[in-house]
Amino acid sequence: MKQRIWHGGITTTELGIGAAQFGNLYTETTDSESDDAVEAAWDAGVRCFDTAPHYGLGLSERRLGSALGGLPRDEFVVSTKVGRLLVPNPGGESEQDTDFVVPASTRRVWDFTRDGIRRSLDASLERLRLDRVDVLYLHDPDDYEREALEQALPAMVELRDEGIVRAVGVGMNQSAMPARFIQEIDLDVVMLAGRYTLLEQTALGDLLPAAALRGVSIVAAGVYNSGLLSTDPIPDDAHYNYQKVPQRILQRARQIAAVCAQFDVTISEAAVAFPLQHPSVVNVTIGARTSEHVAAAVARNAAAVPAELWSALVEHQLLDARAVFNR
Repeated sequence: MKQRIWHGGITTTELGIGAAQFGNLYTETTDSESDDAVEAAWDAGVRCFDTAPHYGLGLSERRLGSALGGLPRDEFVVSTKVGRLLVPNPGGESEQDTDFVVPASTRRVWDFTRDGIRRSLDASLERLRLDRVDVLYLHDPDDYEREALEQALPAMVELRDEGIVRAVGVGMNQSAMPARFIQEIDLDVVMLAGRYTLLEQTALGDLLPAAALRGVSIVAAGVYNSGLLSTDPIPDDAHYNYQKVPQRILQRARQIAAVCAQFDVTISEAAVAFPLQHPSVVNVTIGARTSEHVAAAVARNAAAVPAELWSALVEHQLLDARAVFNR
């Protein structure tokens, strides 16, 4: 499997596995399913894994840590996130967490202070049963830009400078705020979900030019735009940005799929390949629940996608012309 070098010197596979579903996202997952997914990823050569305390109130981190146990630590890269502390939630044991099917015995509290960032990382390491993580992201600080700039990100840079983590950045579903962050703070990487995909290239107007100028690496997540680009043919009840897909977006996605078919490429294969064409994108991280999900991601990453496809999509006005590069 191909590897890419990240800003800060990390070298890992261009395909990563996201472990949000290990935290019972929308439906329950078993320990064995998570174990099998990591085993399948490892056997396929994947060496990059992403998680967060937010995913199932720590369940994703616990399951990922357990599944990685016994594997050679220097051979894989793990990222997790900070910004939300998990604190006791007395009396909440019978409640269910929003989006994640887990008992609400703890709850999330935003904390961007230096102490909060370090406490969050310490707790993640305990759940992961690791002595270190490689990459630390600030998770979804959309409503806390000032706190992020003045407190959290400097604290994370301090952790990197102390050698406690190897790279720091932000993980967000928008491109404008990370573009401002990387011009203000010496960050290594941005995990960008949904804003640089085969369907939507918003980041070409702000984040990607700034990343290229600053030498910041981009990890592309959400490349299926909430599942819309993951199935061929695209069903009428597909989702986009976590909601039912609007008709105009559905029509555009199907037009893209039709052009892909002319090159004997599925829209899901093109969706995985597309972000990696940009020089700043070092990794595509795809969420997986089972070994079958992992196998599908690996196969799509390995698919041969001709460069002529991107030019054809530009000609049909289905892709921003600025997205076509000669790597």
